[in-house]
Amino acid sequence: MNLALGIDTSNYTTSLALYDAQAHEICQVKRLLPVKEGEKGLRQSDAVFHHVQQLPELMDKLWKPGCGKALSAVGVSARPRDAEGSYMPCFTVGLTYARLLSTALEVPFYTFSHQAGHIAAALYSSGSLSLLKQPFLAFHVSGGTTEALLVSPDDQRILSCQLAAKTLDLNAGQLIDRVGVMLGLGFPAGPALERLALTCESKGLRGARPAMKGNDCCLSGGENLCIKLLREGKEPAYIAAFCLEYVKAALDQMCRGLLERYGRLPVVFAGGVMSNSILREYFSKQYGAMFAEPQFSSDNAGGVGVLTAIKAGLG
Repeated sequence: MNLALGIDTSNYTTSLALYDAQAHEICQVKRLLPVKEGEKGLRQSDAVFHHVQQLPELMDKLWKPGCGKALSAVGVSARPRDAEGSYMPCFTVGLTYARLLSTALEVPFYTFSHQAGHIAAALYSSGSLSLLKQPFLAFHVSGGTTEALLVSPDDQRILSCQLAAKTLDLNAGQLIDRVGVMLGLGFPAGPALERLALTCESKGLRGARPAMKGNDCCLSGGENLCIKLLREGKEPAYIAAFCLEYVKAALDQMCRGLLERYGRLPVVFAGGVMSNSILREYFSKQYGAMFAEPQFSSDNAGGVGVLTAIKAGLG
């Protein structure tokens, strides 16, 4: 009885994960929500529809004979963040599914935020779960969020996140996706934009200076500059590299300012944007930052599974 099931139904991906608290191993399955070519995302109603279709199919892949007897708890991402009013309809699909499983299997049921799941996945993947016992600085950088959080231990939620800095307009993932689609790449555009950027031969990327207000950043200027570069006839690889340089510069200024304010705390990066090798290399060298492996950087249910096991007292 050491298995914890994690469920996450974000606006990008349907995710399920089984965490073995004794072996400290995660088995996960996930599938991107289908987005039509040329579009930049999904309406919530469409996301809900696709989750309803995909969850049973993924459960068939994940569930093995005997799992029901070994399952001790079910956990789910019930909201985007641990903040008042934080809500997205897509998460209600996972919430309903988790409640049904909990009742049918007669096991405890716990809810967490999508953001907390990302942070826990990064800690698990980087071998840093011990940080749950101390304060640290976490960046959640994705298509739906670009925030820096002061994280501290919490008896009820396992971890407590205090907002320390944020984007004031576009999220980093939104900027990357918009520029990627503009360059003819599919949605979500992150991996393809990274591959394109790595082919850029230009060493100087001038003008990647995001506007800052204190430790908060403004990323919409990056989109405007990339549009300008495209009109000027710059190569797609240059524009892709410039876009990522713009994101890197914003996160760098945020991180630098927050460490000056709070002291030399451990730094953890989570969220799909931070699977990018260019960003990982820079922040690892500059700040000794910890990252999730790519499969735990993009949306996943592994972190929710880990939090569920801890909450249930497994392992």
